[in-house]
Amino acid sequence: MAKELVYLVTGGSGFIGERIVQLLLKQDYVKEVIIFDIYENESIKHWHTASATITFIKGDITNFNQILAAVKGVHVVIHTAALVDYLDICPLKKLEAINVEGTEHVLNACWAMEVRYILYTSSVSAAGPNTNSHPMARFTEETISEGELLLSYGKTKARAEQLILLANGRQTSKGDKIVTCAIRASTIYGEKVQHLLDSYQSAKSKNNQINYIEPENAEKNYTYVGNVAWMHVLAARQMQLNPERLGGQMYYAYDNTPFKKSVKLTHELFTEIDPSIQIGAHIPYWKMWLIVSFYNLMRFLVRPFWHLKPFMTLPILKLITTTFYHETDKASRHFGYRPLYTWVESKHLTCKWLKHAIHSQQKN
Repeated sequence: MAKELVYLVTGGSGFIGERIVQLLLKQDYVKEVIIFDIYENESIKHWHTASATITFIKGDITNFNQILAAVKGVHVVIHTAALVDYLDICPLKKLEAINVEGTEHVLNACWAMEVRYILYTSSVSAAGPNTNSHPMARFTEETISEGELLLSYGKTKARAEQLILLANGRQTSKGDKIVTCAIRASTIYGEKVQHLLDSYQSAKSKNNQINYIEPENAEKNYTYVGNVAWMHVLAARQMQLNPERLGGQMYYAYDNTPFKKSVKLTHELFTEIDPSIQIGAHIPYWKMWLIVSFYNLMRFLVRPFWHLKPFMTLPILKLITTTFYHETDKASRHFGYRPLYTWVESKHLTCKWLKHAIHSQQKN
């Protein structure tokens, strides 16, 4: 197949975006990949291939004119750019400006420039948990979540996702129909996850013990970043080949990672590089609630003189201790998704990066 398609990836220098770009450059139908981001990843300079070109455009997702210029001549947009705030500390207006209004800019620019295919990177936070911490297990894309979403970040991702899906079928000035769909990413692990490095250093400082908060019955989904990116690449292509099937659809990201508890996944990864690491003590919810509440009170009292960064908030404590995981094969049924990386490969690549990151930190 001749290389003919031009893709634009908003947030292409980011955690998921850069992996999507790397995979797109290897596809035989891609002529050019354009990255639209506020900063340029240094590794971009090494991504060029012999047959596919890569272009970086520095721009802000909140600036409509910059987006409008960037999508000119593009066939497919993968919109990953977002302000991610799992600590729930960013002002709501800022989250709305980037996650919601920025998505509106992308949609309107694509409509104006006759770009028909738009794939959106959503989040499981757009589904829950809710403020009542109601557990949800084995839910699917068809499950209707009720109640107010727990995180402001999740609220903005849900609104943006709705904008994307409702735009499916909208006609351009030439009469062509826009095709949209969304992929909800769950908790992602892999190379460049700073939380993994921080957790390892924390375990080493606590006599090689991984202390944890989540109760025994709390479960979540964990997906390797390379597989999340691969699902994007496949879905973006199948939107063009089978628009009636994928148009207006939402898919949860998943792979064959065997763990649904954070502490067990973390322990499995750490022991690959350091067998001395052990699972430590469980910290009860009530104790953690007191610690977080006291810390937040201290932050408030010293705010005029000193800015303390929160290490956790009460909404995040609820998130950690609530069962919330999906079980689906919709992406496989709709567009033939299979994980590109096995669990063994995902673990190996993550541990290889982690080992290098630990070594670099120790040298410094």
